[in-house]
Amino acid sequence: MRAGIEDRLLAGVRALGSVAVAFSGGVDSALVLAAAVRALPAGRVLAAIADSPSLARAELVAAREIAAGLAVELAEVPVAELAVPGYRDNAGDRCYFCKQTVLTAIGELAHRRGFAHVATGTHADDHRALHRPGLRAARELQVVEPLAAAGLGKSDVRALAAAWSLPVADKPSAPCLASRISAGVPVSIGRLGLVERAEIAVRARLAEAGIRPRDLRVRLLGEGFRVELDAPAHAAAGAG
Repeated sequence: MRAGIEDRLLAGVRALGSVAVAFSGGVDSALVLAAAVRALPAGRVLAAIADSPSLARAELVAAREIAAGLAVELAEVPVAELAVPGYRDNAGDRCYFCKQTVLTAIGELAHRRGFAHVATGTHADDHRALHRPGLRAARELQVVEPLAAAGLGKSDVRALAAAWSLPVADKPSAPCLASRISAGVPVSIGRLGLVERAEIAVRARLAEAGIRPRDLRVRLLGEGFRVELDAPAHAAAGAG
């Protein structure tokens, strides 16, 4: 079964001719990037990461390492989501304004550099979600989705990433910092920085207790915070 999935994905990417991959450092976009490296000639592949206050610095460092490991140029594209009222308002459709801003910037870069397409790591399971406003922005901008087009769901993505020995094969999802801010609470550079510092501080405190969570998020609520941990880390913290 894996061979068929792999063949479909590589054939679809090869047909693009050249591609700029909207890269986050997560497993989905990393698999698209790795497929492009396998399917296309050198110089026909570019990784592009949107750099803004909503991107945790640790995620940017990790993305640089993955791109370097794949021997792909990583373009760090400055974006200004906070200049967009719909993004700042965070009224429930923030992701639409984010993706519109990010993918427009990456599309402009791709056009300047002569890449025929912009690709994202959207997979088939994403299209089954009830509320994904970012997908609407991608459709409007005619962004391609090689994983979804090849019929890959999340389990397929992880299985193929592991088969290709990608270091992020089992990496938990790491949405942007703005996703930690509850809908209805306006997004600001101060709040984004607060969330990032809080997550660093919680990780450090847990490490002192010998707990190293695989997945940790600090949610900024209307009033106060909520810390979310993966189940083993939560159990270890409760036992402590």
